[in-house]
Amino acid sequence: MTEIEPRSHDVLIIGAGGAGLRAAIAAAEAGASVGLVCKSLLGKAHTVMAEGGIAAALAHVAERDSWQVHFRDTMVGGKLLNDPRMAEIHAREAPERVRELERWGAVFDRTRDGRILQRPFGGHTHPRLAHVGDRTGLEMIRTLQDRAVAAAIAVYMECTITHLGMTDDRVSGAIGYWRTDGRPAVFPAKTVVLATGGVGRMYEVTSNSWEYSADGHALAYLAGAELIDMEFVQFHPTGMVWPPGVRGLLVTEAVRGEGGILRNSDGERFMWKYLPDARRHEYAETDEEATRWVEALTEGRQTDARQPPELSTRDNVARAIYTEVKEGRGSPHGGVFLDISYLPSDRVRRKLPSMYEQFLELADVDITKVPMEVGPTQHYMMGGVRVDAETGATTRPGLYAAGEVAGGMHGANRLGGNSLSDLLVFGRRAGTAAADAARAERVMPQLSPVQVDDALAELEAPLTRQHGEDPYRIHEELRATMQSLVGIYRTETELDEALASIADLRRRWDEVRVDGPRIFNPGWDLVFELRNMLLVSEAVTRSARMRTESRGAHSRLDHTLTEQAWEHLNVVVSPDGPGMRVETTATVAMTDDQRLLASKG
Repeated sequence: MTEIEPRSHDVLIIGAGGAGLRAAIAAAEAGASVGLVCKSLLGKAHTVMAEGGIAAALAHVAERDSWQVHFRDTMVGGKLLNDPRMAEIHAREAPERVRELERWGAVFDRTRDGRILQRPFGGHTHPRLAHVGDRTGLEMIRTLQDRAVAAAIAVYMECTITHLGMTDDRVSGAIGYWRTDGRPAVFPAKTVVLATGGVGRMYEVTSNSWEYSADGHALAYLAGAELIDMEFVQFHPTGMVWPPGVRGLLVTEAVRGEGGILRNSDGERFMWKYLPDARRHEYAETDEEATRWVEALTEGRQTDARQPPELSTRDNVARAIYTEVKEGRGSPHGGVFLDISYLPSDRVRRKLPSMYEQFLELADVDITKVPMEVGPTQHYMMGGVRVDAETGATTRPGLYAAGEVAGGMHGANRLGGNSLSDLLVFGRRAGTAAADAARAERVMPQLSPVQVDDALAELEAPLTRQHGEDPYRIHEELRATMQSLVGIYRTETELDEALASIADLRRRWDEVRVDGPRIFNPGWDLVFELRNMLLVSEAVTRSARMRTESRGAHSRLDHTLTEQAWEHLNVVVSPDGPGMRVETTATVAMTDDQRLLASKG
């Protein structure tokens, strides 16, 4: 075995965004020795790009709000495919996690009487998102990072994990390399927590950062853990469409939460046409009623006016924008118009400072004077590693997952704001559970020389081949395949075409080659991220092919109805030798009390 200095910890956490930091804090508070690994620098995780707010039923703006209403909204938004235990835990615990963040130093926007201010978001019955302007994720990471540093947690930056270590069918650490110099990195650990985020780099147009290359999903699968709900990929309705260099960059839902209006090239406010009949009564019927709602929001008072149609759920708004553009009513650069310019300019700059600066600097557009151009962008992965609701334990002993990499919480569609509260609630639970499990393991596991050498040989192979495939070209073709064939709308024919393309790309990946040394070699970095993206792309596509209906973020043009036969079925993906097993399993049954709550309204 290559001479390496192992870094041993009771709990190893892979990923240093909101979920990873909160898990690290919880594990340290439980007395564990904690190692925190991140691909980039601490504080640079994708969580900083979350803008709108943290969903929690604090009831500071709407006194009628409660965890029960939040639970119902989450289940209805997820088309009842959510794990109801996760949805209830989340709704119950989110308020305390927000208050905890405030005690640790987070500075939220305030109501006139000094309480945490909450804004409306799509799919939420009441204004529920605690926020810091449109920079909530940045403030959340700053606060958690300060807390983690104070806890003296060992942080390993610019380190890529490529393999999970196994001892007697139990996850017992991780293997990878340091991006700065290419040296091997080995981390024996009693338990491992995945907090690696999403899959955005599988798509051409995404709001995600460069770190989101499906790493945790793939690591869990390769270790034998199950994935669930992988067909449900969320396309945020509003990303930038121009200029080309920033296409896909997020335009926060907070713009619509503050009163932004969507219009097509004809000037039509089109979202009324796309409201689901079952929920149409929850939205304003006229421009006048929607305006009264915005005025009440601006003045901080209650109103009997209903929310604007732009606050429909993300899956619905994304499909509406896609349809408007496809039918020829799009903006000059292939999107639609989002207008907030009718509001006082000082309010726009105060409530949406990042959006104001983003459009002014990147597109030379002053959003206080003219509408923005926006269009759908891949944003979030509802599917993920199958976990226990209480602990975040996966189906592989010793392995835990929290945040976007974990499946089950959001069902077929995530509501805006539920992601940041998800990170806090389940990051804490996974960290605590991993520390408890580590305490029961008396001896620190040692990764066998064979598995370490095998992992290092795989790392070395692309650097030593004389001839081979270009990883950048494979990645470009994968992104094009997923964008065009496994996007907002799917068909069996296109999904089969995508599977054939992915299979060919995986064969070519086996012969991939990179030039240059190990030191800061982005081509070498891409090789192993590409392995992960190819595997997870196949899981997404096979799951989408199996679900022969349309539900939430999964829309089939050849199966347009939401079928009762699929109402209580999740799609599960697991390894089957060299192949991939895809099968259905019954959803977690709701209790009578949960069923009653979910049916209200």
